[in-house]
Amino acid sequence: MKIAVPLLASLCLTAGAHAQQPIVFSTESYPPFSYQEPGGSYRGVGIDQVEIIMRDVGTPYTLEIMPWARAIAVAETQPMHCVFAAARTPEREPRFKWVVPLFIDRSILVRHAGSKVAAATLDEAKQYTTGTHRADYTEGLLKSFGFPKIDLSADVDTTLRKLLQDRIDMMPMSEGVYQKLKADGTPIEKVMLFSEQHLGIACNLDVPDELIVRMQAGLDRIIKDGVQNAILKRYGIDELQ
Repeated sequence: MKIAVPLLASLCLTAGAHAQQPIVFSTESYPPFSYQEPGGSYRGVGIDQVEIIMRDVGTPYTLEIMPWARAIAVAETQPMHCVFAAARTPEREPRFKWVVPLFIDRSILVRHAGSKVAAATLDEAKQYTTGTHRADYTEGLLKSFGFPKIDLSADVDTTLRKLLQDRIDMMPMSEGVYQKLKADGTPIEKVMLFSEQHLGIACNLDVPDELIVRMQAGLDRIIKDGVQNAILKRYGIDELQ
């Protein structure tokens, strides 16, 4: 008992410290999922959902937009940090605690409008130079599928600029982002389906399970109540099936 009491007190203090600590969320600039408005406020499909979830949970939080490679690295290595919207892949599964899905995403390969790039299968697509940004799940997919010519950039905006300048032939892109860019007049065209995956909040393994459960319950609630689909519609994205 002389050992157990101090240990119990230590555990209680640790839990209490976690309860007082804010969650630090990181994400990337990737409209319409996450972006900063001219006035400085953060908006997007993922950000709007996180705001509702954390308001209901009642835990304080902060949010920062940064390059994706840094965002996901910080969440994996820093206690009480989370990143979104991260694809829940088998390779990432044990590295984080998950709250999903913020979005069920279909990724497609796109080309510069008017380009002669054409592919009906992944094998046919491998002949082209395909760009993506570092540490994105699509980098891992391209490598696992055996794409020999992968061009890596710091962020998705740089990759898109390369595509529009014909410095790369194709890039993988969320179908929702593709719809938004097309509606805004960006000259891109769909080549073929690339992959399908759940995107969600990936939290450091240090984040308490009790908090993850409450966050998941909050997400489940906004899905059930139709709030998630209303947010998607507001940003011009098709509802989740």
